[in-house]
Amino acid sequence: MEIQICGAPCCWGVDDPKNPYLPPWTRVLSEAGQAGYRAIELGPYGYLPLDLETVTNEMNKNGLAMVAGTIFEDLVDINHRPYLMEETDNICSLITKLPQLPTLDKQKFPAPFLVVIDWGHDERDYNAGHPDRAPRLSQEDWDTMMETIRMIAERAKKYGVRTVVHPHAGGYIEFEDEIRKVVEDIPYETAGLCLDTGHLYYSKMDPVSFLREFADRTDYVHFKDIDKEVYEKVLGMHIRFFEGCGIGSMCPIGRGCLDYPAIRNCLEEIGYGGYITIEQERDPRNVDGSLEDVKSSVDYLKSVGYLI
Repeated sequence: MEIQICGAPCCWGVDDPKNPYLPPWTRVLSEAGQAGYRAIELGPYGYLPLDLETVTNEMNKNGLAMVAGTIFEDLVDINHRPYLMEETDNICSLITKLPQLPTLDKQKFPAPFLVVIDWGHDERDYNAGHPDRAPRLSQEDWDTMMETIRMIAERAKKYGVRTVVHPHAGGYIEFEDEIRKVVEDIPYETAGLCLDTGHLYYSKMDPVSFLREFADRTDYVHFKDIDKEVYEKVLGMHIRFFEGCGIGSMCPIGRGCLDYPAIRNCLEEIGYGGYITIEQERDPRNVDGSLEDVKSSVDYLKSVGYLI
């Protein structure tokens, strides 16, 4: 099993590029290199500059390659499509020119990937992790979202970029029924899945079972861990998903309730090869703890047999 671990700017609190408390992007790349990562995700659109030379120089300075770009947007509103197509072009044209990663043994598609996440709906954000009470889309709105994802994937394919759909707590692709509908409605030749161990657990699914069941559809994987005590407290509060992260629902890997030795055994069993990205969403005002937490996650994964 050939797996390498990468990083993501959300470990430094970078989820909303408009947040006034975000750390400088140069600090994120510097600390990612210090943590021992050899690759990082682009982060939310608009955080890193779109200037190729500037970003390439900074990545080379820190020994980093690009593993994925992310579309983290409202995928339901059909009026948003023109912007999403422009965003797809800008992201794909950049990530394919930045320092590249080798394709590992058993890796289905080469990096960088385009991770597509639906986001931006209060009625779902306040019900993240609650499959019993979260509203679902009408069939018409669901079909619109599926068509938008297919359009993004076809656009990305022109750049040689593989699109992966990421079920995410607080969006309209979160729960088991919605993941199954995505698999039914989007052919694998169009897009795969990016399964996130933490989001699966957060939304009442077993990560090992889902990684095993959807092994043939999963092209890329995210890792995170959950502080169960804080998580249970957050689910009893009327707050947004990232507000819960801000008070510590996500923790360094190895300190939470997810079983990473069992996840490793599952990945070996299904023959997963390729890249896995650590995420630990946090309030960017707590960024001074990011490097220590990231190093802790990396050290833990090494200790239980993951290749960094």
